Amino acid sequence: MKKTWTLMIVTVVAAAFLATPCLAKTTWNANSVWPPKNNHSVGLTEFAEKVKKATNGELELVVSSGGALGYKGPELLKVVRDGLVPVSDMLISGVAGDEKVFQIVTLPFLVRDFKELKTLIDISRPAFDKAAEGKWKQKILYIAPWPGAGLWTKKKITSVADLKGLKTRTYDKNGALVMEAVGATPLALPFSEVYTSLQTGVIDSVMTSTPTAVDAKFWEVLKYFEPLNITIATNMVTVNLAAFRKLPKAQQDALVKAGKEMETVMWERGPKWDKDMEAISNKNGIETVKPSKQMIADLEKITQKIRADWVKDAPPEGKKIYADFLKKVGR
Repeated sequence: MKKTWTLMIVTVVAAAFLATPCLAKTTWNANSVWPPKNNHSVGLTEFAEKVKKATNGELELVVSSGGALGYKGPELLKVVRDGLVPVSDMLISGVAGDEKVFQIVTLPFLVRDFKELKTLIDISRPAFDKAAEGKWKQKILYIAPWPGAGLWTKKKITSVADLKGLKTRTYDKNGALVMEAVGATPLALPFSEVYTSLQTGVIDSVMTSTPTAVDAKFWEVLKYFEPLNITIATNMVTVNLAAFRKLPKAQQDALVKAGKEMETVMWERGPKWDKDMEAISNKNGIETVKPSKQMIADLEKITQKIRADWVKDAPPEGKKIYADFLKKVGR
């Protein structure tokens, strides 16, 4: 009888254990507007793999690249805030129209290289985090660089005077102001129209980075690349704050840790990515024309008003970031 009761108890306990649900697996969509082979899409995929491994598969990010989820760059702060997608990457300058402090990364000729950009992002990060979590209800997981924006032209540019008269496709307000300041004509065109506009002479130059030039095969319609670093754009990956807070603490920690690791990797890759894309352009016939120190100094002087106008209207934290950055880099 004793053995029978023991067997019954064991059976009941085992049945209760099997009936108890295991910790539910969480699966999130992770959005990227960039093509699958773009460095930022690749990085987001690697980040997802890190998270899955660190959480033993209990948190899985399913990456959709190339804008497959249907969301456009400028709306992504709102998309993540509203929980339409829990995780997304986004171009900081692309969403800066919604958040003034983010606009500091759009200022032309403020940063001169990747090292200075990292300095600017490090100084800006507390204010960026505050804006993201407060107003936009999301947490920044990591920030990563793009190659700098240069000019891709039909004629060789070696001085500021050579810029006069160019018809240049620009991608934001400050880029347009730069070209106006040097006597060129900026044009805002959908990127899908850039190639044919170069063929037909509507434009004769484009302001963009090396990966975009490779994607568009600019060597078929242009001859020169001037790596001016007009701006050096940055990408950030964010997570909806409410979704983040619903996760177990261990999974929250895994997300944050994976973000820090991915940020380190992406900053290490940035310069190589830029050089690799430039090399592909060169191999296909584009000639790189390195700007002189005098030309860069002239451009910094000509565009000073653009930066000053932004600082004048910037929020207090923006003014402080700007001043702290210039002090840190010795300007």
